[in-house]
Amino acid sequence: MNRALALIGALLLTSLTVSSACLAATYEDLHFTLEPEHGNSAKIHAEFRDSGRGNDRTNWSSGFTPSELIGFDTSGFRSSGTRPLRFALVRDAGRLDCGGNGGGNYAAGYCRFTPDPAFTQLLVSRGIARPTEEQGLGLMALNVRRELVEAVASAGYPAKIDQLMALTAVGATGRYVSDMARAGYRPRSLQTLVEFRALGITPEWLGGFVRMGYGQFASDGLVQLKAMGITPEFIAGFDRLGYRNLPIDTLVQLKALGITPEFVRSAVGRRSTMPPVHDLVELKLFGPKGRP
Repeated sequence: MNRALALIGALLLTSLTVSSACLAATYEDLHFTLEPEHGNSAKIHAEFRDSGRGNDRTNWSSGFTPSELIGFDTSGFRSSGTRPLRFALVRDAGRLDCGGNGGGNYAAGYCRFTPDPAFTQLLVSRGIARPTEEQGLGLMALNVRRELVEAVASAGYPAKIDQLMALTAVGATGRYVSDMARAGYRPRSLQTLVEFRALGITPEWLGGFVRMGYGQFASDGLVQLKAMGITPEFIAGFDRLGYRNLPIDTLVQLKALGITPEFVRSAVGRRSTMPPVHDLVELKLFGPKGRP
């Protein structure tokens, strides 16, 4: 399980693009800079900084297509010289209205954030919370969508705003939440669902195990299987050798020791019967002749 938790932590760290400093920004003193995206000049790399804090720390950065920046003068941005530039970024949770100067593939200025009243009311009506100013900016920056809020509420999860942001950060959509619930996997907490999505546990991935006769797993069992890279094909290989309905702990132990169906077939040879599953560990460690 340590490996699973470490992997989840790494995935969350790489997925989150809003730092804790971002959640301290005010509505009116967000400084922005724009430059061409490194390695993809068709996109604009934007950085938004809280100008009210020391060291001008980066709070939020992302790449955008010019069409996402409403009213953005792409030609003026790319042309030589300096001129006023304005744009807006509109998302479900609110909008940024930004203005400054730019030219020569660089722009800088300041933004004002305005929360969307309908989105705020949706959160309140679904029993989540009214976001603070800092949370509102975080919801907009991560692009938390209405359909995710609705799906979480429909599935009956008690939700917090930071959990909605964590779900979005790992790529969970409203459809993912709904499809997992329909597949019979509705964990007790959204944090477990965040872990599922971070590891790539999807209804499609689960379907392969269901077809192998593994209809339901405890949440920690799913995490172990995914973290260890255990696939339905891995289980099917043991099934063909006569090792059926192996417990998850046994599957994890076999995979951790490198005991595969191919290894068993090679080590056992043409025996008419297979050794008990608990003897496979000794077979792996000491070979077919047993302990020296």
